[in-house]
Amino acid sequence: MQAELVLDARNGTGESPVWRADEQALYWVDIPAKQLHRIDEAGAHTVWTGEEMLACIAPRKGHPGQWIAGMESGIFAIGTRDDGTLATSSVAGVAHAQHGMRFNDGRCDRQGRFWAGTMLMDMAAARDVGRVYRYQRDVNAEVALRLQLEHLIVPNGMAFSPDGKTMYLSDSHPNVQTIWAFDYDTASGTPHNRRVFVDMNPLPGRPDGAAVDADGCYWICGNDAGLVHRFTPEGKLDRSLAVPVKKPAMCAFGGARLDTLYVTSIRPGGDLSDQPLAGGLFALRPGVQGLPEPECVF
Repeated sequence: MQAELVLDARNGTGESPVWRADEQALYWVDIPAKQLHRIDEAGAHTVWTGEEMLACIAPRKGHPGQWIAGMESGIFAIGTRDDGTLATSSVAGVAHAQHGMRFNDGRCDRQGRFWAGTMLMDMAAARDVGRVYRYQRDVNAEVALRLQLEHLIVPNGMAFSPDGKTMYLSDSHPNVQTIWAFDYDTASGTPHNRRVFVDMNPLPGRPDGAAVDADGCYWICGNDAGLVHRFTPEGKLDRSLAVPVKKPAMCAFGGARLDTLYVTSIRPGGDLSDQPLAGGLFALRPGVQGLPEPECVF
């Protein structure tokens, strides 16, 4: 299957692609550039820049054009301005485990709670100070950021099964390279019964950003290997699709029928003669459909 170049975006770290069906447009972020990107079906590309690194986004239910985002210092509500900047308003600060951390991968569960993980930006330090938080309104009607999981290096690959009863999470650091599955209590938003879903160490690529299709299969980018893998709900490798860059970062289903798999990527420094399109946005048509991305209800 041939990957199609949608946009030669040259993103430093393209992440968190989200399809907006109401706009027939794809949004995603470039983390180090502090940017939110949008491209519509006609190919019109728009960019907005914020004041902090922007790592993961989810649309806000009932707030057209607005997003919940994990950034550097916490969770923010963001919106786009006509002058190419982002309007940001803090909704939940975070006490990072140490200096030099930011949010990384995240998305909403099927009930509209926003989940996001943090990481130390110096990945070479390999410190397990990464945490995963859940953002929602608590029983006192107060919006709160609750610590759920810790002792991770680079939390990634957050996704939920079609019925919302299984949560997936990976750690993409070279020292770990593991994907876990959890039983997920949809009423309380609590994961339990953590177990290894896939050990990626013997497979090509480190586990990065992920998506789940309508069949309940889990798609995850194989960073460093130029592949996107599909695993069955039982954790069996079903297929691997190639993209023309080494570091695909995250995938998401979009298009009018949710049958296009969009893939963002990373543009590293150094010689890129063997991957000139690194940092680009690509599209695959794998013959399966995805699911609408849940909106944040808070």
